[in-house]
Amino acid sequence: MTASTSSVITLHVNGEPRTLTVDHRTTLLDALREHLGLTGTKKGCDHGQCGACTVLLDGRRAVACLQLAVAAEGRAVTTIEGVAEDGRLHPVQEAFLELDGYQCGYCTPGQICSALAVLDEHAAGWPSAATADVRPEAGPPALTDDEIRERMSGNLCRCSAYPAIVRAVAQAAKAVSA
Repeated sequence: MTASTSSVITLHVNGEPRTLTVDHRTTLLDALREHLGLTGTKKGCDHGQCGACTVLLDGRRAVACLQLAVAAEGRAVTTIEGVAEDGRLHPVQEAFLELDGYQCGYCTPGQICSALAVLDEHAAGWPSAATADVRPEAGPPALTDDEIRERMSGNLCRCSAYPAIVRAVAQAAKAVSA
């Protein structure tokens, strides 16, 4: 008996069920780009080190180049194409545009998806490596520039737009909490 090397899977991409047949070795990144035509998610290093391929998987950030598509079966995947709602940009997207949180734009989709997760993680009170007091009774840490830098550290920008990215995440945090 010969084992099959492909499977039919269903991913819930940007709120829509998408069924596709993939080789078991296909990454989530390649499934999104090559099978579903969602090219906003970028292939940078293909080793999980640059963050250009960051998407939200069940609301948590994930580097899609290291995630096998078959392992994402039935899970909710949000790509940059699914961030805006009803034709209106998300406050994170608006802040990136307003404050020039991009230069060439290549890393921007991953930066934005990561920033969305950063805001959720912070709102949930999760500490980071930059959090001074991690005791639960201390409450959520202030979202300082150092906190934002640490929380966004998995996303590289070759153009070095980091100061603008930090400002954009801070502005979006204020807009989302208002």
